[in-house]
Amino acid sequence: MGEAHLIVRRRLGRIFQSLTIRNYRLFATGQLVKLIGVWMQFTAQYWLVLQLSHDSGTALGTVVALQFLPVLFLSLYGGKLADRYDKRKLLIVVNAAWSVLSLVLALMIMSGVVRLWHVFVFAGLLGVVNAIETPVRQAFVSEMVETRLLPNALALSAATFNSARIVGPALAGLAIAWFGTGPVFLVSALSSISPVFSFVRMRAAELHREDLPPQDARQVSIRDGLRYVWRRSDLVMVMTMIAVVGAVGFNFGITLPILAKTTYDTGAEAFGLFTTLLALGSLAGALASTGRRERPSAYVVIGSAMLFGLLEVAVGVVTSFWLVSLLLVPTGFFMIFFAQSANQRVQLGADAAYRGRVMALYVLVFLGSTPVGGPLIGWFAEVAGAPASIWVGGLVSLVTAAVALALQLRSSGDRLRVRMRPRPRVYVTVAKETIAPARVG
Repeated sequence: MGEAHLIVRRRLGRIFQSLTIRNYRLFATGQLVKLIGVWMQFTAQYWLVLQLSHDSGTALGTVVALQFLPVLFLSLYGGKLADRYDKRKLLIVVNAAWSVLSLVLALMIMSGVVRLWHVFVFAGLLGVVNAIETPVRQAFVSEMVETRLLPNALALSAATFNSARIVGPALAGLAIAWFGTGPVFLVSALSSISPVFSFVRMRAAELHREDLPPQDARQVSIRDGLRYVWRRSDLVMVMTMIAVVGAVGFNFGITLPILAKTTYDTGAEAFGLFTTLLALGSLAGALASTGRRERPSAYVVIGSAMLFGLLEVAVGVVTSFWLVSLLLVPTGFFMIFFAQSANQRVQLGADAAYRGRVMALYVLVFLGSTPVGGPLIGWFAEVAGAPASIWVGGLVSLVTAAVALALQLRSSGDRLRVRMRPRPRVYVTVAKETIAPARVG
């Protein structure tokens, strides 16, 4: 019994190793509090848009597009700022701006003056802040921990994000049913100030900035960052997959509320259940990535994308409410496992001097694909129904991963082998070494 307890403690210690670093612990705590409120706000926002637009999927797709559209124009600039200036100070400013905007919107909703176009405007303004904050925050993680802990820190950041996705929508679903959308927005606005206090309390002397050139010597340009990525075929492959899968497969914020409200004729509680189950699987996928200590291979990224596509097709095809609910758990697992392995492959493959701009481009293709796919998926859900919009997104994701696999095998000279006995296994035989086999089934 004592030995088993010791083994569990050691495994938990490996999973949460980055939390032993004070700066990262402050960061994770502040992010968790803020993100719970943000997910409460997103859930309430989607529900409010459906109420104000009389269940319009197009309106819902539009607000999501406006929320992420600034990423297309500003995220690369945010990456330039991250490579040029102090990331911690930048994060204090942009998080304070988010809090002010959230508070104004909450007061408008609670006073009863809000209209649909108001929601659209604030979605765009919050999107501007998010477009600057996200690449800066992504690049800042590498300064809070040493390189060997970076995969663990990135995975724990994803776990924090998905923990909030579990708690936030669940709380929002209940709060909307009991109190309406106004109080949910107010709670979100108050919680969003938490990261500001966390960044202020950090010890700048303990940040890892050894690989960065002196601030007064940093001559950075967006064009140089783009040229750097273009010369790296390994980064281009990952970002292309993220762009396509993000555009058509990661639109559950649009499809799930429509699925709950129109297909199954349920209320906010069912939408909260769907989102929570998806996030529960996502949390498990994030925690499964915490043990990684090196850069994941291209086949880990591709394989997880294929499994995600298959599961999303299944979610769209089945007709049982409870079966859909159960399938959302493994779907969420492979969704975040794919996104996290892609993130780790990009971060750990980029030079420190370019990391801000590289992560900005990653954010651009990841979040920036949403304004393209969001309205299209919302329109398709109106025309063909939410289930069809889900399985089509899964099918496109699956085909994208299959094409990436074929290109990777062709360019590397590797071979894919399948063995059915004694147990089904898939092998990738590399020119110089063999990757550990992955069991199928």
